[in-house]
Amino acid sequence: MKYKHLFFDLDHTLWDFEKNSSESLREIFHDLLLNQYGISSLDAFIQSFLRINTELWNAFDSGKLHHTYIRENRFKMVFEELGVACPANHSEIGEIYLKTLPDKKHLLSGALDVLNYTRSAGYTLHIITNGFNEIQAKKIASSDIGHFFENVVTFETANAKKPDPKIYAYALEVANATPEESIMIGDNWIADIMGAKQFGIDTVYYNPAGLKFDESPTYDIQRLEELLLIF
Repeated sequence: MKYKHLFFDLDHTLWDFEKNSSESLREIFHDLLLNQYGISSLDAFIQSFLRINTELWNAFDSGKLHHTYIRENRFKMVFEELGVACPANHSEIGEIYLKTLPDKKHLLSGALDVLNYTRSAGYTLHIITNGFNEIQAKKIASSDIGHFFENVVTFETANAKKPDPKIYAYALEVANATPEESIMIGDNWIADIMGAKQFGIDTVYYNPAGLKFDESPTYDIQRLEELLLIF
């Protein structure tokens, strides 16, 4: 067994952020009657949010934004992009979203099979996430996967975020692991793959879109089930 410690990203790698977010946004759209503001459709609302949210979190990962900016402005930006007047309660909408989202339980296809197999095969599993303690803990509890992991390292616990080497150093320390016996599995090329690679940790790039880069991960997969062939 080459690897002993498997480090997983959470959002977009195990926890189905798009599906869970879309479900939350659908409830908010109907419960708060957001169509009254002139939004053309629910789908337009969801797609605008997902795109803007992704761009904002990419900026956060790059150190360009503080997380409070995202929370305070993303719904305002969605209304502006859709060309409708921003309601005065856009901050309240954001708070409702933050309370609703972590209670969703959908995992990506193959995630549960991978976790069951790797844990039963004797690997020690961990999570490294740029998310925050309370929200990520709720996501893990809602999807009932907490028992698989020895450690959950967050932006808050490590006081650093991927791709900063400090979060990888912290994760290995709490896991009592070495880079040589560890591997990082994630969907974010910069945060997960380049961050771990620069720290000397092998990588699995979960790459459903089949994206290409100048450098190569240790492994490149488009379906999580492919991990069963690696481990």
